[in-house]
Amino acid sequence: MDTSDRQWRLIFKTGAIASIIVLCGIVTDMIVGSVTGGNVAELPQTSVERFNQFNENRLLGLYNLDLLNIINQIILIPVIIALYGAHRNTNSSFALLSMVLFLVGTTIFVTGNTALTMLDLSRKYFAAGSDEQRLLLAAAGEAMLTKGSHGSLGVFIGFALPTFANMLMSFVMLSGKIFSRLSSYFGIIGNSLMIIYLVLVTFIPKVEAMAIAFAMPAGLMVMAWMILFTIKLFRLSKVGEAN
Repeated sequence: MDTSDRQWRLIFKTGAIASIIVLCGIVTDMIVGSVTGGNVAELPQTSVERFNQFNENRLLGLYNLDLLNIINQIILIPVIIALYGAHRNTNSSFALLSMVLFLVGTTIFVTGNTALTMLDLSRKYFAAGSDEQRLLLAAAGEAMLTKGSHGSLGVFIGFALPTFANMLMSFVMLSGKIFSRLSSYFGIIGNSLMIIYLVLVTFIPKVEAMAIAFAMPAGLMVMAWMILFTIKLFRLSKVGEAN
């Protein structure tokens, strides 16, 4: 076995471990979302309301501005690289396209996120010594929310592009025949439903109840997809089936 094969096997194992961590993050997201309501319309709507939420519960404020999603997205990077590596000799062009789209979307998502910025503004807001300063900080907060609040147009590309990349990778997995067809179908259907959810919740917020009807099966299918390809990645890391 050459050095390249050993390196790819290490990447497969790293991707599998990262996938397990992300699965734990998704479960955490589902639990927190259920406890807090998970309704975009019920989130704080103004910067001052966000500042108050940060003041009362810092972790909830960060969660409502997608910090957990950002962490999951970053940890998914070695996963998408591992999936590309598994197809580097079977369908490398589309696997590479999927990886590039995922990385671009993740970059947009991370750089556009405003969770930590809003936390900093909230601290300054409550430490401000005059109404004029608070008004300026509130205005800065409104600008940040326009740029990157959950469910807004500002974060749509950051959410949608990686999801589309995952759907494309699922088609690659189906044609590559390294991963099971069941895994591929879970990925195709789950990520497709997730894209529909993102479109509905972003562009037609009045139908959020309908959007959630897409989100629930989408999340379960994406998790099943991840579980199945994680098992396969562990196998690839041990026996080197993708040469």
